[in-house]
Amino acid sequence: MAKTYNIAVIPGDGTGPEVVTEGIKILKAVSEVENFKMEFVSFDLGGERYLRTGETLPFSAIEEFRTMDAIYLGAIGHPEVKPGILEKGILLSLRFALDQYINLRPVKLYPGVEAPLKDKGPEDIDFVVIRENTEGLYTGSGGFLKKGTPDEVAVQESINTRKGVERCLRFAFDFCQKRNKNKKLTLSGKTNVLTYAFDLWERTFQEVASEYNDITTDYAHVDATCMWMVKNPEWFDVIVTDNMFGDIITDLGAMIQGGMGVAAGGNINPEGVSMFEPIGGSAPKYTGKNVINPIAAICAAQMLLEELKEKTAAKKIEKAIMQVLAHDLKSLSAGKMGHTTSEVGDLVVQYILEDTKEASR
Repeated sequence: MAKTYNIAVIPGDGTGPEVVTEGIKILKAVSEVENFKMEFVSFDLGGERYLRTGETLPFSAIEEFRTMDAIYLGAIGHPEVKPGILEKGILLSLRFALDQYINLRPVKLYPGVEAPLKDKGPEDIDFVVIRENTEGLYTGSGGFLKKGTPDEVAVQESINTRKGVERCLRFAFDFCQKRNKNKKLTLSGKTNVLTYAFDLWERTFQEVASEYNDITTDYAHVDATCMWMVKNPEWFDVIVTDNMFGDIITDLGAMIQGGMGVAAGGNINPEGVSMFEPIGGSAPKYTGKNVINPIAAICAAQMLLEELKEKTAAKKIEKAIMQVLAHDLKSLSAGKMGHTTSEVGDLVVQYILEDTKEASR
């Protein structure tokens, strides 16, 4: 009997529903040819719901998510909602509630995509950033003293636990081993200034490394990491870092791989429910125009299948994405692709079906 996966869908705000529609189209197509089933359950979460009800993430929704095999997210962000409300109330709350302690960000330049780095091509830009996703500065620990006065004090604390650091590092070592590319893991931090937090990170890194004799390890300050990502991205295989630094360098990674239009990420709980999303925002000015680029959302769908261990289906999607990028799109920018949003999705499906026919001959 064919396996069935239950997927929670959060279309979200702005162009989120449009790109998610294309991702679901592709997931349905590839599941048919690979003989498994996917059931999709949509959740009304985002700016419109918040404006209507004042709710961000009801407890009942979290409990439903726990029963799902994965979560597929479009975009969160609404021009009429103050920044931070939806991001904290939905995205961060989901990561913490579902203990999605790994943020996984492939940085891969595909053929046909123009990169901003001079003399660098797909053979040079192919690495992965693993970011700790539930600790650090994002825990919200801290507060104000004498707020609104000339003597105001604001404190934001970075929380790093041995458990949280070690499980992130172990995931990174295991991932580097399975990736089996250069088998090189780089810890990125700031040991010369953040002498408490990154002392813990560095000591734990060295201890865990002793169990992985086949992995080469090195360390780079985060500012140096940013410089080398631009100058010599080919030096990197897998990078592991904390929550804040990971947030920053993954956006730099998105730019060197061609922009937000091709960047996708996963919020991973290896023992639970994981969530996958395009990195770009909700792009409200393009809402409903059928011009937004859905490639990043389709890449997120590919990552979702990889996490579900549907490796062949995931490879089919990636191969189809590469064909579309190499042959069909004039640009990755909204309205300049040479195709509508839905047409790009149709092209990906077409290449998947053609590849399946070729393989069966």
